Amino acid sequence: MNHLSSEEFSSAHIAVLTVSDTRDEQTDTSGGYLVKALAEAGHKLADKQIVIDDPYQIRAIVSQWIADKSIEVILITGGTGFTARDTTPEAVSVLFDKHVEGFGELFRAVSYQEIGSSTIQSRALAGFANNTVIFCMPGSTGACKTAWTKIIQEQINSQHKPCNFMPHVGAK
Repeated sequence: MNHLSSEEFSSAHIAVLTVSDTRDEQTDTSGGYLVKALAEAGHKLADKQIVIDDPYQIRAIVSQWIADKSIEVILITGGTGFTARDTTPEAVSVLFDKHVEGFGELFRAVSYQEIGSSTIQSRALAGFANNTVIFCMPGSTGACKTAWTKIIQEQINSQHKPCNFMPHVGAK
């Protein structure tokens, strides 16, 4: 499977969306963390927005990014719980061409080591739409750190072996 990794690092163009009814740029620690982490990993921030937890507004922004040829990865934080206002999975999953079931499963397995059974309250998910990989994770900064450091960072690193998602993104 080495054909799915590269000897050279390829920087990804990444959009970050924070789903929250209460956060703004000053209080968005989760989105801020993801922006900082992706830059430190050598990737480029394509766009960053904050949207209220409304499925149509979420879908509108994500659809625009999916259609944008320059955006390869979308990171969404927030709206993955079980409250009435948590609608990220419903808003985004209908846009997927393919689901990445393993992301949610692995996120909860890794998260279990940190927060125990409370991890079952996360509906983290991922998928592909128009050659864009989309990761949806909980809104806490700790959950974003877990998702980034334990899963996403490796999977969007073109050098990660035996395979990563980078050969599957772009070329829209």
